[in-house]
Amino acid sequence: MCTCENSCMQGMVPYLPELIPHLIQCLCDKKALVRSIACWTLSRYAHWVVSQPPDAHLKPLMTELLKRILDGNKRVQEAACSAFATLEEEACTELVPYLSFILDTLVFAFGKYQHKNLLILYDAIGTLADSVGHHLNQPEYIQKLMPPLIAKWNELKDEDKDLFPLLECLSSVATALQSGFLPYCEPVYQRCVTLVQKTLAQAMMYSQQPDQYEAPDKDFMIVALDLLSGLAEGLGGHVDTLVARSNIMTLLFQCMQDTMPEVRQSSFALLGDLTKACFPHVKPCIAEFMPILGTNLNPEFISVCNNATWAIGEICMQMGVEMQPYIAMVLNQLVEIINRPNTPKTLLENTAITIGRLGYVCPQEVAAMLPQFIRPWCTSLRNIRDNEEKDSAFRGICMMIGVNPGGVVQDFIFFCDAVASWVNPKDDLRDMFYKILHGFKEQVGEENWQQFSEQFPPLLKERLAACYGV
Repeated sequence: MCTCENSCMQGMVPYLPELIPHLIQCLCDKKALVRSIACWTLSRYAHWVVSQPPDAHLKPLMTELLKRILDGNKRVQEAACSAFATLEEEACTELVPYLSFILDTLVFAFGKYQHKNLLILYDAIGTLADSVGHHLNQPEYIQKLMPPLIAKWNELKDEDKDLFPLLECLSSVATALQSGFLPYCEPVYQRCVTLVQKTLAQAMMYSQQPDQYEAPDKDFMIVALDLLSGLAEGLGGHVDTLVARSNIMTLLFQCMQDTMPEVRQSSFALLGDLTKACFPHVKPCIAEFMPILGTNLNPEFISVCNNATWAIGEICMQMGVEMQPYIAMVLNQLVEIINRPNTPKTLLENTAITIGRLGYVCPQEVAAMLPQFIRPWCTSLRNIRDNEEKDSAFRGICMMIGVNPGGVVQDFIFFCDAVASWVNPKDDLRDMFYKILHGFKEQVGEENWQQFSEQFPPLLKERLAACYGV
């Protein structure tokens, strides 16, 4: 594979308006090999195709690729399906006008495909759901898509490895369909719980008598936990009755302590999603869960650490002031992570948000440590878009500054920069920023403020003057 993809790509751009139509014609070549290579080549230019007006290339490309998905040749089916998944990732909601047409083809392929290509078809359907999201939640689309998926789901045995890609696909579909998935959720939910339970039971027997029993395939448990996450995220509060009637919290407690990092990673994701969807079922377990979350704040396992951090932040927003007894279990590790060199960006952002949220519900307990994290906190959150998580984190920082203003003095320029990163804060948050900025200015006096603000980059200076009058 050529590694100079981007630079080669730039050189190709002038020729693409002629080349793409030619390649699209090659999709109808009588030689199967030419058809499959044309699929692959076109997928390489999906990004450019999507950047043009849709009628120019996207529509003809999609129309021809969908025909190739139903090609008589298996290699061509496979190439077309993979290329279509790539196109979906690039086009996202551009595909919405064509959903009916796309689904007709993908559903028709269900009856046609043999084992290996079915797995690629699941991927194409899952990617479609990820790309168009809630636009899929239309009765006519659901009636096309769900019956064949559920038929496969009922066909496959619990021990069948083909369940993996189907579970992954359903996880994306459940998240996209939201309430549209309700009619199908009960059997899907029950089976996931059963898969988790069976795998745990097998792991237990294997650990006691390794010579008598086979080691379990924990992938069954991982994909089942991921699909439960998809259900909790998609159905929100509707998942409440399903959780109430199952022993999922007990199973989750075991999964969170599994030796395999991937199992823990998926458990913490599910814990976070259940916290958002139906906290009353999670709350009684918090005293047992928090110490486990604390021990998993270990950046050696990035994804585990990331999901544990995120779950703590979600729990803390639900617990409010009752979070106080658990702050000590997690705060030092979080402050350590945010100060570590070379920590991946997402983990830094999640850590900053969770520290901010802890400070929001228990400002007294967290504010003492402000000087130890304020600088990396500000630099990691200045780059993220305005959203609810950022909102709660910044409220927390403002409340901590209220408790311990001295803790921010050394790094106040970083705070100013982070405040300026907001495009449109809510009015009361804007007021909090205003008070802190003006309070600091009054505290140091006009002359010192002038000297201090001389260090600001021009853009920051303009922004603070325009938005906050300092």
